[in-house]
Amino acid sequence: MEKVSSPSSSRRSAYLEALTQEIKKKLTRAVVSPAQTRNLLQDLFADIALEVDERAKDVLLSKEEDVISVETETDGPLCFFDVLADYYVKVSERGKDILDLMVQLWSQSFASHIFSLLFHKWLFEVELENQEILLRYSSALVQGATNVFWIDIQTNTRRFQTLFRYLLEEVALEPTRLKKIPIQAQRELYHLLSRFIFFYNSVDRLDSFLRNFPVFPNAFLVGGPGDFLVIELTDQLQKLKVEPVLLHYLSQMKILQGMELRMTTSTRLKACLYSFTSPGGPMYPTRAVRHAAWDALDSLFPVGRYPRHLISLFFRLLYPWYWPSSCWNFVVSCIKAVLYSIVRLIFSRREKPRRS
Repeated sequence: MEKVSSPSSSRRSAYLEALTQEIKKKLTRAVVSPAQTRNLLQDLFADIALEVDERAKDVLLSKEEDVISVETETDGPLCFFDVLADYYVKVSERGKDILDLMVQLWSQSFASHIFSLLFHKWLFEVELENQEILLRYSSALVQGATNVFWIDIQTNTRRFQTLFRYLLEEVALEPTRLKKIPIQAQRELYHLLSRFIFFYNSVDRLDSFLRNFPVFPNAFLVGGPGDFLVIELTDQLQKLKVEPVLLHYLSQMKILQGMELRMTTSTRLKACLYSFTSPGGPMYPTRAVRHAAWDALDSLFPVGRYPRHLISLFFRLLYPWYWPSSCWNFVVSCIKAVLYSIVRLIFSRREKPRRS
């Protein structure tokens, strides 16, 4: 007996079909109007990256068996691309026309952004026999994901965290899905995830991630998975300009403690962290960044800790214009320490009579 679809399922299908038609309409306009292509693709990207509002959630989210489920237990917001990505996996023919239009716009700005958001799940669920097309799609996915993750970095948000979590947990840590893309794309994907794994708070998956690292042809020169991870992280740190994000990365660097690294990689990491410990160029770190860098450096490389600080102090003395701020911060730190000690002493004395 044929199962009759429920009203809520029909509403959801109609809603998703309407979204699909709207996407096709904008992509078609982008194809036929080259002068407006960039603006149209930018608007489309902004639309699918929007958070799903409460009214739309009532239509899109349901616990019925026949309705496409969307994971909502995430740290980031539920966006339209999350729902559409699931939809194009379950009903793949609905995304075919969109994909054909995307191919015509392949070289345009925001095309890879849109592809990575809408088809990141579809790519690992379908069977594509043409290896050239598969490599093109895989490269577009990595490029698009890189672009949207940098948008999160620049705005210090986690809007695209669901995309990162899928690529890490459902692809990189699942060999059956990972092997669906060419080995070159696998390596590019692991480079990408290495750069953003700290930002998206996924260090708890670091051991599994390193165990599943693909084999690189230059591994005999670079080292093991840990070396590749650290090299990508140091390059990422040098590019970060948003202070809260940089502080977040530095605070999580301690997870690398005890990791076996080659001497060249260890020196590279030490030099990168050390570049954030001094005021002025080329990094121009703030006081908070300098202290975070010192904490990470002392934690990862405890040997030589005190000589490093003495050398740093010596070089600070060579720049008299930093003395007033250093003296002021030192005085403030001392006053805070004295006040905290007095407060702790008062509370400890109050606790003793209560216990007696």
